[in-house]
Amino acid sequence: MKPEVVLEAENLTRHYQVNRGMFKDPAVVKALDGVSFRLEKGRTLAVVGESGCGKSTLARLVTLIEQPTSGVLKIDRTDVSRIEEKQRRKLRTQVQIIFQDPYGSLNPRQKIGLALEEPLLVNTGKTKTERQKAARNMLAMVGLRPEHYDRYPHMFSGGQRQRIAVARALMLEPKILVLDEPVSALDVSIQAQVLNLIAEIQDRLKLAYLFISHDLSVVHHIADEVMVMYLGIPVESASRDTIFEKPKHPYTQALLSATPIADPFKEKKRIVLHGELPSPMDPPPGCTFHPRCPQAIDICRHEIPEIRKVGNSIVSCHVATP
Repeated sequence: MKPEVVLEAENLTRHYQVNRGMFKDPAVVKALDGVSFRLEKGRTLAVVGESGCGKSTLARLVTLIEQPTSGVLKIDRTDVSRIEEKQRRKLRTQVQIIFQDPYGSLNPRQKIGLALEEPLLVNTGKTKTERQKAARNMLAMVGLRPEHYDRYPHMFSGGQRQRIAVARALMLEPKILVLDEPVSALDVSIQAQVLNLIAEIQDRLKLAYLFISHDLSVVHHIADEVMVMYLGIPVESASRDTIFEKPKHPYTQALLSATPIADPFKEKKRIVLHGELPSPMDPPPGCTFHPRCPQAIDICRHEIPEIRKVGNSIVSCHVATP
C-alpha cells in the first residue's frame, strides 16, 4: 500500500523586507530559501539546526500563520497558495502546533477544561455536553486525572502543562502536529515521559509530526527522517539512521560531534566550527557554510552547490563523498 503524503513542500521560500533607513533600499532577509520535503502519515520529520536557520519560520508556514513568498506547500494534497481564506481556516484545523513554553501558551485565567473546549467551540457545532465529554476524554488520553478539568495552569507542573498543550492540539483531530522544541523547557527526567506520550499518541492516531529541535539526542529518539538546515537552506536530508551513522555534510558532522554520548569509553572527535552564523541579510557567496567549513575548497567560495544524492543522503555540498 502506497504511503499517504499529508505534507509536501517544493522549493519553499519566505523572504522578509527590512527597512534600513530613509536613504537606503530595504534589505531582504531570506529566512527560508528553497526548502523541499515530504511527510507521510504516521511518520516524524525532524528539522534541526542552529538558532536562525529557519526552523521556526518553517513552522509558521506549515501552520498557515504566514504565507510563503514562493514555492509550493501542500497540506493534505491542497496547495495553500491557491485557496481562499474560508478554505484556509478549514485547513488550519488539520495542522496544530505545540510550543516550547507550555505555560506561555496557556491562558493563566482560563481553567483547563475551558481551554480544551475552546477549539471545539470556535470550529465545530458541538453542544456544551459534547465539548465537555471530548475534553475529559482527551485529559485521560494524555495521562491527566478528571479533577484537573477545573484547575488553572499555575496549579500544574511543567510536564503536566505540556501534556495539556498536547491535549489541546489534539482536540480538532488534526492530521499533522508541528512540535516546536516541545521538551526543551522541561527537566531531563520529565522529557522522556513527554516524548513517550507523544510517540504513543502518534502510534494510536497515525499522526504526522514535524518535529523542530536543536537537541540531536531527542531527535535520535523520536525521528524517522531528519532535515538539517543552515541559514534557511536544507544542507542534508536522510533517514535518522543514515544521519546519525553516516552523515555526509560537514555541518551535519559538526553538529553530531557536539552531541554528548552516554558511553564514557567511546572516543569522539569534536569538530569545532569557528565564527558566527552569517547574517541572512548578507549571506556569503557560493556555499553559505564555506566561511565556517573545515573542508571548504575554492569552488565552495564562488559556486552554490547543487542538491545531489550522496550515499543515502540528499546533500547540498561540493565536497561530500559517499
